[in-house]
Amino acid sequence: MTERIELGDIVIALTRKAIKNVHLSVHPPDGRVTMSAPAGTRPEVARAYAISKLGWIREQQARLRGQARETPRQFVERESHYLWGRRHLLTVVERDASPAVAVDHKRITLSVRPGTDRAKRARIMHDWHKALLHKFIPSLITRWAPKIGVKVNAYFLQRMKTKWGSCNPRAGNIRLNTELVKKPKDLIEYVAVHEMVHLLEPTHSERFVAILSKHCPAWREARAELNHLPLGAETWNE
Repeated sequence: MTERIELGDIVIALTRKAIKNVHLSVHPPDGRVTMSAPAGTRPEVARAYAISKLGWIREQQARLRGQARETPRQFVERESHYLWGRRHLLTVVERDASPAVAVDHKRITLSVRPGTDRAKRARIMHDWHKALLHKFIPSLITRWAPKIGVKVNAYFLQRMKTKWGSCNPRAGNIRLNTELVKKPKDLIEYVAVHEMVHLLEPTHSERFVAILSKHCPAWREARAELNHLPLGAETWNE
């Protein structure tokens, strides 16, 4: 069961777990704060620890609030769009043919029927993003699942507001945010590995950190880079 620690305007969600040390996290995009503490931690001890970290919490929240954000995309000529971590300019072509998207090293070309509105253009781009990820993700799973020692029964792609990824250890499934297509491929790999490790260890326990560190020694740097990149207009965690 999750408890609450309230320190003025800061609310911390406290979860007790079978761990040895306290873990405090400030999550993008809005600075949500969580704390994991050993099962036997007394409430006053957890609160005192949180108070001792107030300065750090506020610093992290301020950084997140100042982080660059994309404005909502309008899918119009010469608008900036990111793919695999690189900026491309959008070219829109109206023609009486089935919608299509193509990319070269500088441009993304969106072909639509005349009069296609913003919502329809957004759906076409989102479907294209999913198709690109469906070509990329299976190779990551094939490469990493045997190394980690897990079996991924299925993976799913969807637009997610608060997470880069999630998993269902019981079903052996992982789920990845379609916004990842805008990020560098090594960061997508980090998220996929992170979720696959969760199939072995569902919580962010010391065991989880040890396994992730073994397979992805630079995971902290990857996480920091991911969370410093511009956020989507539809906001985000983890």
